[in-house]
Amino acid sequence: GITGSGKTEIYMQMIEKVLQKGQQAIVLVPEISLTPQMVERFLSRFGEKVSVTHSRLNYVVRYDQWKMAKEKEISIMIGPRSALFMPFENLGMIIIDEEHEGSYHSDTTPKYDAREVAEEISRMTNCLLLLGSATPDLVTYHKAMTGQYHLLTLQKRTKGSHLPHVSIIDMRRELEEGNRSVFSRQLLEAMKQNIEQKRQTILFLNRRGYATFVSCRQCGFVVKCDQCDVAYTYHDAEKELVCHYCGKRIKSPSVCPVCGSKYIKYFGTGTQKIEQEVKKIFPEARVLRMDLDTTTSKNSHQKILEQFGKGKADILIGTQMIAKGHDFPNVTVVGILAADLSLHMASYRASEISFQLITQVAGRAGRDELPGEVFIQTYSPEHYSIMMAAKQDYKAFYEQEMQIRQLMQYPPFAHIFTIVFSGKNEKEVIESARYLANIMLYYNRKKQFEILGPTPAALSKLRQEYRWRILVKCQEEERLQKFVLYCCEKWYE
Repeated sequence: GITGSGKTEIYMQMIEKVLQKGQQAIVLVPEISLTPQMVERFLSRFGEKVSVTHSRLNYVVRYDQWKMAKEKEISIMIGPRSALFMPFENLGMIIIDEEHEGSYHSDTTPKYDAREVAEEISRMTNCLLLLGSATPDLVTYHKAMTGQYHLLTLQKRTKGSHLPHVSIIDMRRELEEGNRSVFSRQLLEAMKQNIEQKRQTILFLNRRGYATFVSCRQCGFVVKCDQCDVAYTYHDAEKELVCHYCGKRIKSPSVCPVCGSKYIKYFGTGTQKIEQEVKKIFPEARVLRMDLDTTTSKNSHQKILEQFGKGKADILIGTQMIAKGHDFPNVTVVGILAADLSLHMASYRASEISFQLITQVAGRAGRDELPGEVFIQTYSPEHYSIMMAAKQDYKAFYEQEMQIRQLMQYPPFAHIFTIVFSGKNEKEVIESARYLANIMLYYNRKKQFEILGPTPAALSKLRQEYRWRILVKCQEEERLQKFVLYCCEKWYE
């Protein structure tokens, strides 16, 4: 269903039927930031039957929730992927909201995909599994198209509201015409009018911090984390460089550590810098920022969203935390800054993730009677994912992307197995990866599998460990698993 089409209302009506049968329901949300608003809606409808769990709660509180579920004191559990493991005895329904979200994959041990686990629980308990999204994961949608899932579609917004008017702004042209600001002239004008009319604006940039990296203009040196081999991000409030992978912090240098030049400068933009710029341009505006740095304390998500929801701020700046699920009737302008950031990820899903993010953020505007306007600022205005996100045309994007996936043999047309080698000794890591690759090539003499690598991983060093990887592709998942695990056994021998 498109953004604002009333998916949550449908969830609640279905849960009502489940409760009437004396059964329980689990509602998964992708992020803690989405939990407060969802809980509020469910509490007003179902009262004390509702409970919530997530990783920011301490173990005592989380155990209490688990116990209440076990002892049938509650019937509805809302939370991120861990909520899936509540000990309900008579489960009638599992709802996965924003099912396309990457946070449903657990990267820590035990590694799992919450959607696969939910499917298995659904099969074991005979309960209904409902996946909801305005921009479904392409593999999920492909399953619906091929009859593995039952597809239900909502094509109109509720409350008689319409999809916002979307403008794609070519930032190359802005630069040519002398505008060196982070904001296009159209977006600035719309923000100005919004402040005058006492309406609210959301600015989205999927990068926290003040500047993306610190570099010397004389010798080109970029200050990188020695543990992870990625550029530090500069945080202005603390005047520190922070590694967003391992959390290491160092003092920002005033001269270049390599050539001694004083021309060491901050490049790129993060949410912190946007906040500073906005306050400079609109000193009268009340500004809130929502990213990982401003939401570290307990209930901080809730406080920021409550403030904005009650109209105590004119502009909300944030990362993907603000991109989905939130419903603010007074938001009429949304600015998507550097919309092509996610297009340049080292992933075959880069176009899909860009399309999803832009569509979801654009969907925050004009959700009530007031018309909405969205400004997508980009250096790649002709890219199909940006053009189709502007039209909110999921079907057209799906068809275009599927052609590319089929051509390149990416999921859902093939399965990919990734083997990552990591260790403190780079030479040993490379040798181990090459040894396994040779074993794989030997057992792949009939060329049934496509073997790529070994190559350095996208993040080639993390927490002082070097990382190399091998990718293996095959159309049959089970055969692929058996082949890789067999080769790994030979490698161990």
